[in-house]
Amino acid sequence: MAYISLARKRCVFAAVLAGMVFLATFRAVADEDAEKGRDIVERWESSVVTVRLVMEQRVVVGGREMSKSEGKNEVTGTIIDPSGLVVVSFFSTSPNELYQQMAAAMGQDSGDWKMESETTDVKIRLPDGNELPAKIVLRDKDLDLAFIRPVEKPAEPLPAVDLSAKGAPELLDTVVVINRLGRVASWATAVYIDRIHAIAEKPRRFYVPGGMGAMESELGCPAFTLDGKAVGILVLRVLPSGGGGMGSAFGGMSGAGMLPVILPSEDILEVAKQAPEITE
Repeated sequence: MAYISLARKRCVFAAVLAGMVFLATFRAVADEDAEKGRDIVERWESSVVTVRLVMEQRVVVGGREMSKSEGKNEVTGTIIDPSGLVVVSFFSTSPNELYQQMAAAMGQDSGDWKMESETTDVKIRLPDGNELPAKIVLRDKDLDLAFIRPVEKPAEPLPAVDLSAKGAPELLDTVVVINRLGRVASWATAVYIDRIHAIAEKPRRFYVPGGMGAMESELGCPAFTLDGKAVGILVLRVLPSGGGGMGSAFGGMSGAGMLPVILPSEDILEVAKQAPEITE
């Protein structure tokens, strides 16, 4: 019995030792990812900006305007060209479109009721606090992209994320997402480290991040591999016909036909080629 007791003690000791080694290794890997994440933030945080939107919203019933209001919103955008070209989420600039998509996803027929919105003022708030008057020059609802240019070309080139040096993560690879918080946090830089939970190939390739990707506040943010290459921009994928009725809503955003995803850099660059210059 004494021999068995000693053997058990040895097994327990070995298990504890193995656990300590695993924990130490896990912490080392986590610290390494954190260090790489800080390097990525230092390199690219100046390219992540706040876009201020003033929108005129109207509720129309049966073709008649029933109410009208003005709203202000701040969304995150990413500078993708030194000229100041910024990409944001289309739905963040057109909330009425998202509301209608959500209603369709829930199986609700809006009938004669609809909400309309018009953007009346746009400003790009740079990290140093300077604001550049701007305009929305291109929208792509299908890809959830909107492109914004400064009204006047900046005196100096702005720091831009290099989407041409694209990153291509594999399943469960780590990505770093840079966001910019709002006034309540003095527009501080925020960073999220996550993993790729799924990779879809149809109708085009896009990456599905984990828990952080479900937060609307990350739309418009750039995502990077740990070596600092841009994977793409976080956008909202929405099925045109919704998810198929009220029952699908119990499947979460995905079941309702909506899913935050990372749209690859090459797709964004392809659409950005069509963004016109401001000639006024």
